[in-house]
This record gives sequence, C-alpha cells and structure tokens, in this order.
Amino acid sequence: MKARLSASRERIIAAALEIMAGHGYAGCSVAAVAERAGVATGSVYRHFPTKADLFAEVFRTASQREVDAVARAAALETTVAERVSAIIETFSGRALQSPRLAYALLAEPVDPAVDAERLVFRRAYAELIAGYVASGVASGELPPQDPELTATAVVGALAEAMVGPLAAGVAGGSTIPSLTTFIHRALGVSP
Repeated sequence: MKARLSASRERIIAAALEIMAGHGYAGCSVAAVAERAGVATGSVYRHFPTKADLFAEVFRTASQREVDAVARAAALETTVAERVSAIIETFSGRALQSPRLAYALLAEPVDPAVDAERLVFRRAYAELIAGYVASGVASGELPPQDPELTATAVVGALAEAMVGPLAAGVAGGSTIPSLTTFIHRALGVSP
C-alpha cells in the first residue's frame, strides 16, 4: 500500500512537471495534472492539500535537478574560471532547452509558497558558487572579495539575464558567451 501511494505521488509530480514544462505555472490545473497522471482529482488532493502544495513540491523537484546538473558540470572542471563557465553554460543552456519550464522556475508569477521555493534554490546556487569563489580567493586565482555577496550577485545576474530571452521565447544565441564574459569580469577572472 505504501509503495503504491508513493508511486502515485511520483506520477502526480511527474505529470505536473510535464504540464508546467509545456504550459507554465499558469497553464497548470489540478484537474489537468490528475488526468495526465491517470488518477482522480481527489487523489491529487490526498497527496497535496492545495495547488500551492503540489507546485511547491514540483518546484523543489525541478529546481533540485537543475542545481544538481550545475554542480555536476562545475565539479568536472579544475580552475575557478572553468567552474564558473560550466555553471553559466549549464544553467543557461538547460534553461534555453526548456524555456517554458525555466521561465516558470525563475520568474513566472506563482503562489507565495511556490515563490518561497525559488528563494531556497537561489540560495543553493549561491552556496555552490560561493564555495568556488572562496577557493579562488584562497588560491589567488580571484582577487579578494566577499564570496557570499559575490555569489548572490552572480545568481541574480544569471537569473535576470535569462528572464528576457525566456519570456520572449528567443534562443539567446549570444546570451551565454556574453554572460560568461560579464560574470568573469565581475569576479575578477584574469583574461
């Protein structure tokens, strides 16, 4: 029984994520999620008392996947400049591959409970970047700076730079190289 409930919950989350990727947060309804998941609407509410509860979990799931992908890409590199480039390329590249989902995760108007999840994952990105900045400062690869403040600013720049292309549905061909140059300059990466 427990396994069946868990499987049902996972189907509901997957269905909601699929709908959000295609139609954004505003295009999601509990009824559509239930239909896509192959369950009754009441079953959705059994797992998630409100739409906000459901989509807070969907945001947690989707955002964690993105943070994990960025962390994996950065871990493959050796210098701070390469790691930051990997973060930018992975974050931006994945966003441009799934623009509707990325826009929903970054900027689309949502319930306050869902918006709170955005802040949690912005902090997760900032903590990852702050670790690399601190390492770069300690090794002399970067000039002295406050790693937490720098990382928070980098996350803000990344998100804000992506909102325009994502909202407009523009592929953003020059976005990633230009953003990389900007962030390297802001960090003090030597050319």
